[in-house]
Amino acid sequence: MRFNRILLASTLILVALVVQVSVLGRLQLPGAVPDLVLLTVVALALVYGHVGGALTGFAAGLLADLAPPADHAAGRYALVLCVIGYAAGLVRPDSGRFRSAWGPLLTVVAAAIGSTLLYAGVGALVGDTAARHVGLTGLLFTATLYDLLLAPFTVPFVMALARRAESDPMAVEAGGGQAAATDVSSGWLAGGTGLRIGSQRGGLRLMTARNRANRAGRIRGVKGVKSVKSVKKL
Repeated sequence: MRFNRILLASTLILVALVVQVSVLGRLQLPGAVPDLVLLTVVALALVYGHVGGALTGFAAGLLADLAPPADHAAGRYALVLCVIGYAAGLVRPDSGRFRSAWGPLLTVVAAAIGSTLLYAGVGALVGDTAARHVGLTGLLFTATLYDLLLAPFTVPFVMALARRAESDPMAVEAGGGQAAATDVSSGWLAGGTGLRIGSQRGGLRLMTARNRANRAGRIRGVKGVKSVKSVKKL
């Protein structure tokens, strides 16, 4: 990962972790807690690809494991977010653009369900039963609901920041992306409208220049005919 990616990802993850621990974790909502760190990892993976998503997920999960009041074994959430970040990066289109908002939304839903199942599975392997009293079904439903409600306010913003911080807008792990492709977050923000304002302006300028050239040619033609007629009269 390049330095600008590392700096931006670290800043976003730290902010998400602080907000989750100090604000979202104290809301005392039924079931799961809204996972802002998970949404940040998913958004970055949709821009950086599967390799960047896996590295970002591992670092974010490790910070979440060590941040108080963590009540589970260290490395448990790092493994979960590493897998989720890798899987979310594979969803990223080759063109770097989602045609609609359904792509990121479905990715968030799959990430919420997958992270909950992986977290519970790893907990069962290491003998951690702290969240067993809540019930897996209740955790799946509440985690998916909370993350889906929080996603429209976080995922597009993080994706736009990650894309803007790129020195080359399409220089990601996938490679081969065309420079003319739009921002990957445009599928969420614009709903795949496909507006190309720059090309429209260029087309209008070209049409204006052609019209002026045609008018100038017509004026010159008329003046030439008048001069020929005047010579014949003389």
